[in-house]
Amino acid sequence: MTSPLNLGLIGAGRIGRVHAENIQRRMPDARLVLVADVNEAAARRCADDYSVKFAVPDYQTVLASPAVEAVIICSLTSTHAQIIAEAAAAGKHIFCEKPIDFTLPAIDHALNAVEKAGVKLQIGFNRRFDPNFARARQAVATGEIGTPHLLHIISRDPGPPPIEYVKGSGDMFMDMTIHDFDMARFLIGSEVEEIYAAAGNLVDPPFWKQATSTPPLSPCALPTARWA
Repeated sequence: MTSPLNLGLIGAGRIGRVHAENIQRRMPDARLVLVADVNEAAARRCADDYSVKFAVPDYQTVLASPAVEAVIICSLTSTHAQIIAEAAAAGKHIFCEKPIDFTLPAIDHALNAVEKAGVKLQIGFNRRFDPNFARARQAVATGEIGTPHLLHIISRDPGPPPIEYVKGSGDMFMDMTIHDFDMARFLIGSEVEEIYAAAGNLVDPPFWKQATSTPPLSPCALPTARWA
């Protein structure tokens, strides 16, 4: 590249700020030129902290900007599919945090919009680029460890996110265990064919109340599965 790729950030919350810092401080071939968040103060803080000149409350401004070549979507999960489709229609390349949406029809609509526009789309499955996971995949692919018969994945966060985040994220299985499903596919090298699920919440009453007070957005699924 002869000049940095100009990026627009949509969503200046926790993960949005992580991406903003990485782009501005660790990616010499890219630069943020615009930050958008419905909370304009959050957009401004993010822009100020990472030396971005412009901050706006409306993501449409990002999509309409001729200076923006690609977008980083870090908004609420419920907005991902719509913004992907709109960004594709605007001719912007797209990086979107997972998951794309809660339902397959909405996901298909977003993917069709990307294909129609001919833009690039990447979903934020960062573990595929982690050296430890890559090394494990190499050991499987080369036969170094023989034929896998059981894959056991454990994921932990240092602490629970705010309950307001959980209400809009699709629950912990949709938002976090999706990484484990992706790693199951990546490490074994085939698609999951059948799922057995068992789950419970023993340590965080607010999470349990949220899980039992609303219909689940996704099946409670643990990565115990049979592969094709």
